[in-house]
Amino acid sequence: MQTKIQHQGLNQNEVLESRAKYGPNILTPPKRDPLWKLFLEKFQDPIIRILLIAAFLSLVISFVHQEFAETIGIFCAIFLSVGVAFWFEMDANKKFDVLNKINDEDLIKVIREGNVCEVLKKDIVVDDLILLETGEEIPADAELVESISLQVNESCLTGEPMISKTTNPEFFKEDATYASNKIYRGTTVMDGHCVARVFAVGDATEFGKVAHEATQISGEETPLNRQLDKLAKFIGVVGFILAALTFTTLFLKDIFSGNTEYSLSELGLVGAAIIGVLVALIKVWMPIIYDGLALLGKEKKIPAFVKSGSWLKWFGIGVLTFAALCGIGFAFGVNPFEAQSWISIEQAGKILQYFMVAVTLIVVAVPEGLPMSVTLSLALSMRRMLKTNNLVRKMHACETMGATTVICTDKTGTLTQNQMTVSDVNFYALSEKNLGSDLVSTLVEENISGNSTAFLDYTNPQKIKALGNPTEAALLMWLNAQGRSYLSIRESIETVEQLTFTTERKYMATVINSPTLGKRILYIKGAPEIVFSKCNNVLVSDGLAAAEQYEERIQKQLLQYQNQAMRTLGFAYREIEENEKHNDIAYLLEKPVTFMGIAAITDPLRPDVPAAVEKCLDAGINIKIVTGDTPGTAKEIARQIGIWNGSDGIQNIITGAEFEALPDDEASKRAKHLKIMCRARPTDKQRLVRLLQAQNEIVAVTGDGTNDAPALNFAQVGLSMGSGTSVAKEASDITLLDDSFNSIATAVMWGRSLYKNIQRFILFQLTINVAALVIVFLGSIFGQELPLTVTQMLWVNLIMDTFAAAALASLPPNENVMKSKPRRNKDFIINPGMRTNILFMGLSFVVFLLFLLYRFTPESGAIMPYDLSYFFTVFVLLQFWNMFNAKAFSTHESTFKGIHKCFGFILVAIAILCGQFLIVEFGGEVFRTVPLAGKDWLQIFAG
Repeated sequence: MQTKIQHQGLNQNEVLESRAKYGPNILTPPKRDPLWKLFLEKFQDPIIRILLIAAFLSLVISFVHQEFAETIGIFCAIFLSVGVAFWFEMDANKKFDVLNKINDEDLIKVIREGNVCEVLKKDIVVDDLILLETGEEIPADAELVESISLQVNESCLTGEPMISKTTNPEFFKEDATYASNKIYRGTTVMDGHCVARVFAVGDATEFGKVAHEATQISGEETPLNRQLDKLAKFIGVVGFILAALTFTTLFLKDIFSGNTEYSLSELGLVGAAIIGVLVALIKVWMPIIYDGLALLGKEKKIPAFVKSGSWLKWFGIGVLTFAALCGIGFAFGVNPFEAQSWISIEQAGKILQYFMVAVTLIVVAVPEGLPMSVTLSLALSMRRMLKTNNLVRKMHACETMGATTVICTDKTGTLTQNQMTVSDVNFYALSEKNLGSDLVSTLVEENISGNSTAFLDYTNPQKIKALGNPTEAALLMWLNAQGRSYLSIRESIETVEQLTFTTERKYMATVINSPTLGKRILYIKGAPEIVFSKCNNVLVSDGLAAAEQYEERIQKQLLQYQNQAMRTLGFAYREIEENEKHNDIAYLLEKPVTFMGIAAITDPLRPDVPAAVEKCLDAGINIKIVTGDTPGTAKEIARQIGIWNGSDGIQNIITGAEFEALPDDEASKRAKHLKIMCRARPTDKQRLVRLLQAQNEIVAVTGDGTNDAPALNFAQVGLSMGSGTSVAKEASDITLLDDSFNSIATAVMWGRSLYKNIQRFILFQLTINVAALVIVFLGSIFGQELPLTVTQMLWVNLIMDTFAAAALASLPPNENVMKSKPRRNKDFIINPGMRTNILFMGLSFVVFLLFLLYRFTPESGAIMPYDLSYFFTVFVLLQFWNMFNAKAFSTHESTFKGIHKCFGFILVAIAILCGQFLIVEFGGEVFRTVPLAGKDWLQIFAG
């Protein structure tokens, strides 16, 4: 049954013409830096800059010796490392762009071709008629056609949180920032509802002109990243100390071994050069020293003259320092202008090699890939969670969900289907609960149709869609089933004034001119106990009865409905006398009204909720229902989902008013044991969250209404409903696109799996760090040849920081994580099991590799290039198998179980093997390798 309304709106041709003329309702993304600039930013890393300096110095020596292979290899390794980091960051940015576009997918009610329907926000065009209600975000700039009690939050444009809007010129404010009869994109309807005609879309809107940056997601530091930063500082300090020791030991060993002879003048100038380099690189080593002090509990700020000085400035100071020291040496007879005062090119090459080994140790030790692995893990999780109906709006929410200990969930739409249907009606003056053509039926029809903000979409007559408040829409559907057209009734009456429903009032009131009755009527609809408290009589079949006579009967009916988890609405009316102030609802409500009856509306439980709740309870997460419903309704739903049982009592349930009356210390104790808070208001929900957080709980909150926004924003993770208001979505961290509690359990599983993947990456990297640092350090000091060259170590570092991050971050979630309890808020990311594994495996690698070095070292002390290639390959393959070891960590399962589902992991493993084979077989002078025999490859793989 499709009924035309007074506003026809645009037809399809007009929509297309308008879009062609004015464009789509999409904001142009802020201009990004070009790719070449993003690529060059990767070279701002201090370690990369040091390597470049060392590489250019190596290039100078290469020109002297006419041997460029290793220098080219160093440059290639640097650019490969930078290039891979750049690619991953660019890929993460693309994922964010995809997520940012989701906001344009919100559904907006519009009138087109005389029918109320929903279209995507991006499909709104100029001259569209849009219908907006409390809590909805305004999708485009529009001029009001109709408005009822309309108030708009314009804080994103003007800083004003509540602005009255009207179509009545008498109430226009001349000093208002924006016209009183116009509403603007990005602002939010805080009260009332309206019909408005769009006059600007996309970039042409006020929001589009002044708030391009509002479309970008800003990164924020998480507790996890703070832990990782602390870990990175510790490893960086250790690496720096080892690097300094290595360079000093190699240099002194060269002097005292007798292999190279230095004169005093040569030592003096070399010392001056080293001091000059230290000064030039002060922006590298000074922060590391201060990181060490911070780890010792003596945190101090880096001197401003170091922090603010540019790299070029300190390079100049380093040159001046070197020149000054040369001048001092000149005063003592060391002439820097004589060639014999300087060391030979061969000696300079050796010192440069020692320097590059030291720098490489820092590169290997400092886990610069750690933040990237976290970012990559989060970005991948965000994208994949979208496929499980979890739209992650704020990156930190991915990992925080895994640590959640309490979920404060609302009822409607999350636990239930949010598909309200009228289960029963009790209008006491109606016979057999059916509408007829009498006066009582007219009162019921007008109260339901006119005293409402909901609509029905008749686009598909076979499946009529409810738009707006689901409770009101259920009443309209009931009217439709009774053969009544709510649109015809609504359009036939004249709405004089309206007081919209709020959680504080708990009722809605509308004054109308009734053409059928020929009178002005005040209609009220809302919580039965609130509505009944305003009544002095009840409309029954034979006239009016005193309210007192029906009070007990009504209370019993309400209790019966509530015990069945039904939502109830009470209806009342009053004929307005001619001498009354017709437009002042507050005044009209001061006089008693007549109670008409009750409607019981049910919202069935989602079939997947009990299993999802059980999964969360098994995972050690407490579930608390926070709802505006009655105690009976809340308890019935809690019983159905499995959190309320026979042993629960008064200490497990409380009303919002009772909770507000408790002092903080008593409320805090009560909060711990609560399972249900009913008749809750926004401030009650927010207070509950705050008190739980004070007890070191990690709290996730679900909500769909504007009133839920404070608690959503206050919680560690706010979860809004896809069908909820824009205010709720904006305050949340994750939007559940299917409104299902099952998606919350899925988000917890993703969060825990993400944390495990990050732990696996740390386990992998630190195991190799221990082995690499000790081997290179000991091998450099006691061996005649360095066991691994600079280019080989850069390849090793690329595997650790980039390939492993991609492999371990791409591991799919494991449902077994839901069998363990949540991690404690203050737990360090390296747990005892990881620490034992890292030390045992790392030192085992060291012992094995030292044995290989001993075996390969002949009496002459010079290891053959073939044996060094063999050693290098074994070292890389140990990393390869350690990656599988990290994959299986804490699963208590075979590392190959489910390997067929880990496409990214397999791809990276193949890339490492192929890369190592190509480097050894064809690397030649660049990587200082020689091809290995087939039997040795088989031996290495088999071992």
